[in-house]
Amino acid sequence: MPDTYVNIGSPRQPRAPTDPLVTGSKKYGSAGLLLSSAGRGWTGLSAELRNHSKAVIAWRAPQSDVEICVDLIGNQSLVTRRAEGIEDRRVARRGTIWLSPAGWQEGSLEIAGDQAGILHIYLPLSRFTPSNLGTSIDEPGISALNYERAFEDPLLFEIAHAIASELQAQTSAGSLLVEALASSLAARLVQKHFSASSEQSFHRLARGGLDRRRLFRVLDYVEANLEGDLTIDRMASIACLSKYHFARAFRQAVGQSPHRYVSAKRLERAKALLTQGERPLVEIALALSFSCQANFTRAFRQVTGQTPSQFRHNVDLNHGNCH
Repeated sequence: MPDTYVNIGSPRQPRAPTDPLVTGSKKYGSAGLLLSSAGRGWTGLSAELRNHSKAVIAWRAPQSDVEICVDLIGNQSLVTRRAEGIEDRRVARRGTIWLSPAGWQEGSLEIAGDQAGILHIYLPLSRFTPSNLGTSIDEPGISALNYERAFEDPLLFEIAHAIASELQAQTSAGSLLVEALASSLAARLVQKHFSASSEQSFHRLARGGLDRRRLFRVLDYVEANLEGDLTIDRMASIACLSKYHFARAFRQAVGQSPHRYVSAKRLERAKALLTQGERPLVEIALALSFSCQANFTRAFRQVTGQTPSQFRHNVDLNHGNCH
């Protein structure tokens, strides 16, 4: 099978901009739709979790969004995409990814058997801007992001899994998390799936970000030490980088500063601690490195719209209603 590429860019027949989730419903129908990000206030990307039945449908993507489809389960079903000069055949397994160019509307998609747990991510081309990527990029550069045969990318799969988790169990900081994941997704696509002719333009981006091994080592350390030592110096030492280089590389890889990431994770941990008993609020605040209970309450209310006491009370009420 030939390695054939089609540039992302304007389609041959320009269309008016459309809501990617509306386009998804028209393309795939509503019967298999399990979960949708519609109405959740996400700004970085849109997403749907779907089951698919055996079918042949048009292969197209929204006008101004890249569509990334990810098999979260491993369906062992043959998927064939055809267009002029393209025949992409792949037996889907867990982690298989399909990329469709923005505006692409020429070809067919054949699903040979039922598929469960396919995540559809719609990433706006506006994510590929200098302010989002931390590097220079112009319109011709965006159009160099190429269609590829189905592929696998462990980091993209981890990002997709995090998006699916937020779809399945919405959190108070979900919009912030998705915004960061959208930046990471765009950066990864630029780093790994741009054409060779654009490689030099994005060398600084690829060089500046944390590699997957260091990134996950740091994220694992953060998760294990939310109630412990999480200074920028310590995190940088885990990544084996200088403090300055680490802060810049972490921001490029994750889409936010180490401080903002840790703050968001600590507030998520606070929610878990508030639901696990009557631990005093001041003790939770100090354990999560807030200087005092008042600062903890202020930060918690900014994210959730509730004070920690109100959150705990509402959780207790909900649990009581379930018995």
